[in-house]
Amino acid sequence: MKKILYSLVKLSFSYFLISSAYIISTGLVEEKEMKSHTALVLGNKVELNGLPSDRLKARLDRTIYLYQSNSIQKIIVSGGIGKEGFDEAKVMKDYLINQGIDSNHIIEDNQGYTTEKSANNLKAILGSNFDESILIISQYYHLPRAKFLLKKAGFLNVKTTYARYIEIRDLYSIFRETIALPLVVMARSQNL
Repeated sequence: MKKILYSLVKLSFSYFLISSAYIISTGLVEEKEMKSHTALVLGNKVELNGLPSDRLKARLDRTIYLYQSNSIQKIIVSGGIGKEGFDEAKVMKDYLINQGIDSNHIIEDNQGYTTEKSANNLKAILGSNFDESILIISQYYHLPRAKFLLKKAGFLNVKTTYARYIEIRDLYSIFRETIALPLVVMARSQNL
């Protein structure tokens, strides 16, 4: 019994190391050509004062940089109403407008409660334009799963870029993604 338990712990640890390495290395790799017609900015926590959390602000600041460098033309901000009571998409849009982005170039998706919901909502927003190039903006550890879900939703030209923000909480988030990513992939394979 002790031998089996030891083997399971060893196997779990090995899986975690390999999976973490994949998530980190994939999330931190960006395509050389960032230009995309549409950016999908995934939501995150809004602070109790109504301002974006540092994590969310980093996503929005990356969006502003790409917009100002003409790498993206249209921005879709996707989020739901968080436990703090704020509409993430509205807060994101307001932040971008306050930083000088034309409101006509921003679309709110305030029903993006999950990454999968954001991917499916994107289909409704863009219609059947599955060839349109989409650039996902989020934290690096979130990008492999987000990219998979957009491709699952039918989008053919998906790129990613990560927010320039790292914190100790990333360790928890990486661990969470080592569980979430395979679950999403397995769910997809069962639906085929």
